[in-house]
Amino acid sequence: MLYELATLSLTLRSVPKALSALESYTTSPSTGGRLLGCWEPEHGVIVGQLLVLRGFESTEQLTEERRRVLTSTDPFGIGEHLTAFQVESYAPFPFLPPVEPGHYGSVYEFRTYHLKVGGLVPTMAGWEAAVPERTRLHPLTTAMYGLDGVPRITHIWPFPDLNARLEIRRDAYARGIWPPENGPENIAHATSTIALPTPISPLR
Repeated sequence: MLYELATLSLTLRSVPKALSALESYTTSPSTGGRLLGCWEPEHGVIVGQLLVLRGFESTEQLTEERRRVLTSTDPFGIGEHLTAFQVESYAPFPFLPPVEPGHYGSVYEFRTYHLKVGGLVPTMAGWEAAVPERTRLHPLTTAMYGLDGVPRITHIWPFPDLNARLEIRRDAYARGIWPPENGPENIAHATSTIALPTPISPLR
């Protein structure tokens, strides 16, 4: 399984109008990949933006869908609302299960770490050791590494709410469960986005 994380920038107040068309496009039998999640950022850049996660069974399927989007006059079926978009390709950490849609939380956190040179392998090793204990506190949607652009990982976490997020993170730190060994040492730059599932999101 490969993943695509798309950041869609839309004209002001057009998100509600765009969601129906975006759902039709991403769930159409003629569209490659599987819609896994669609979120609207709540903090950071929040004016007219959506995060869309899709899964692909093969490199060929992802590449063909990427070509289709890049050459389209109506990307994602919402061209009339789009001002810009960014698409990134990812592979999951090999020890994690595929993303499965379901109800996991009312808020999601997207964390992206740009890595130091050579940092991916030790980072994944640390995560493999730490994830089983950490996910006993609350599930992980996925952790994945970039196949294009800057060397990076992105991990997505669901939480019941923002207060629960703080409590879970504090508990993990206090018990020494998190962060993983070799994790912080290999981060060159980090960003975090809190986003809310939209009505069309299979992940909620």
